[in-house]
Amino acid sequence: MSMRIRTSALTALAVAALAAGTVLTAPAAGAATKAAAPKFLSASQLPPHPTSSWTAGPVTEGFPEALGVCVSTEGVLDWDYRHREFRTDLDTNAVQLTVVTGSAGQAKALAKHYDDLIRTCADRLEAASPDVDAEGRDFGTLPVEEGAHVRGVNTETSWGATDVALLSVGRDGRTVTVVQWGQMGDFTGAPVAAFKKTTTTAVNKLY
Repeated sequence: MSMRIRTSALTALAVAALAAGTVLTAPAAGAATKAAAPKFLSASQLPPHPTSSWTAGPVTEGFPEALGVCVSTEGVLDWDYRHREFRTDLDTNAVQLTVVTGSAGQAKALAKHYDDLIRTCADRLEAASPDVDAEGRDFGTLPVEEGAHVRGVNTETSWGATDVALLSVGRDGRTVTVVQWGQMGDFTGAPVAAFKKTTTTAVNKLY
């Protein structure tokens, strides 16, 4: 999904994300000890686009709306969320989220939670709307820091719109990062190898 799936499908995706329902126990918001803020990807570290360069937006506080299709904050306490969005001149975009938790154990649980949401995303999208046909794929794990997992989701609507997204979850200590790349089309045009490289860079670059 370029995460611009048309209106009725997008509504269905948001509902599906909220339905995930896994609750992570953690201290009250703000209880985590402040540390150096994790670093973000630069535009040049995204999978190369064949005809357009990437532009990076500013690092912004909060949870990015673009991730709400498969990943949400439902059932998760308000940790230190920051994100950066990226775009090309065409219908391709990306976003990176970082979440600083209170401990390595809490980050491990949060990373699993996010990975579970991505793993079940296609099924939830289909369950939420008869207009959406979705397929999820597992592209495996990466040996970086405390690990990362790469997956993909492809959707097709009843009116013919097709979108594909690559998503990854990685962890370094008590910090979790989620990276998403999306565009119109299907898996045949998805740069899986380049996205794995981007994910490895994203996790390594946190600290």
